[in-house]
Amino acid sequence: MKFLHTSDWHIGRQLHNHSLLEDQRVVLGQIVDLAKQHQVDAVVVAGDIFDRSVPPSHAIELLDEILSRLVEHLAIPVIMIAGNHDGAQRLAFASKHMQQSGLYIVGPLTNPPQAVVIRSKQGDDAVFYPLPYAEPALVRELYGFELTSHQQAMQVLLEQVAAHDSQGMSKVVVAHCFLDGGDESDSERPLSIGGADKISPSLFSEFSYTALGHLHGPQYKGQPHIRYSGSPLKYSFSEQHQAKSVSLVTITQGKAEFELLPLTPLRDVRVIEGYLDELLQAELDEQARQDYLMVRLLDKSAILDAMGKLREVYPNVLHLERTGLMANKQQLELNRQHMSRDEFDMFSDFFSQVSGKDLSDEQREVLLQTISQLHERVY
Repeated sequence: MKFLHTSDWHIGRQLHNHSLLEDQRVVLGQIVDLAKQHQVDAVVVAGDIFDRSVPPSHAIELLDEILSRLVEHLAIPVIMIAGNHDGAQRLAFASKHMQQSGLYIVGPLTNPPQAVVIRSKQGDDAVFYPLPYAEPALVRELYGFELTSHQQAMQVLLEQVAAHDSQGMSKVVVAHCFLDGGDESDSERPLSIGGADKISPSLFSEFSYTALGHLHGPQYKGQPHIRYSGSPLKYSFSEQHQAKSVSLVTITQGKAEFELLPLTPLRDVRVIEGYLDELLQAELDEQARQDYLMVRLLDKSAILDAMGKLREVYPNVLHLERTGLMANKQQLELNRQHMSRDEFDMFSDFFSQVSGKDLSDEQREVLLQTISQLHERVY
């Protein structure tokens, strides 16, 4: 059994109010090409297909284009689940009819969880269990168990999966959740407040492979076969050092192996730092100049239209931080606060730092008298 594991497409997303649709079309096209090149038996998309529950029309058109290429032209089955960004009911429109063509879209959670059998060209068939993102309250309502946390909800769902008779075929779980210890980035929306969304990786240990979505950096937790594929594009500047990819998973006799297949973005997402003159004169190739940039200027003086000057060289500067100017302002404010303090306060701080204790009442009285006498002499 050979399949591609990808997730968090977030079609329709913007980066600092700049549309990424063109970039998404390019990288999703690469996923189609990789599926064809490696002759996979299926493509798995582990949630957050769209960036919001009511996606714009151009985002729907792009998804339709990509799925048509995979399912209709290449005859590769696709298994998709709803993530926390998706509108589960909307995503699942006409999904029962689409299954006949090899497109399995699981929007709302069901009782019991769906089981999708994928036949392999090599004979190692597998059963996929798509578990869309669901709040604990929904799991409680569907299954009638008293539970409050995501950990308890996932445990209930996985007990159903474990009990299902797969006829000896490998079991692959597809889920959208936050594993405890996962590495986050700024572009992910929290699933809950206070850590109640965290799930132990050990819940998935008995399955042949777990294809996860939600975290945007490719990673595994607990064991190598419990993996996040990560998003295909960088959706925040905090992801600038992430290498984006899809996971090529091969399951032989119940044992999973994987390979990361790199994706090449139309434009990279980077943070650059320096003085304005140095950045404007930097020797870069045209591709690097077209990247999406956050610029941190070290200049401590005011600059007229710094963004305009930068965009003459770097047309896709999306955010500008005046770190040098802010540092200068912070230092001025510290100096201002320092100068506004009187002699008594400054000596009291000095005494505390040196001796490790505060002035006694007698010492305070002596200090006040001494300062008063000095003022009389000076003024």
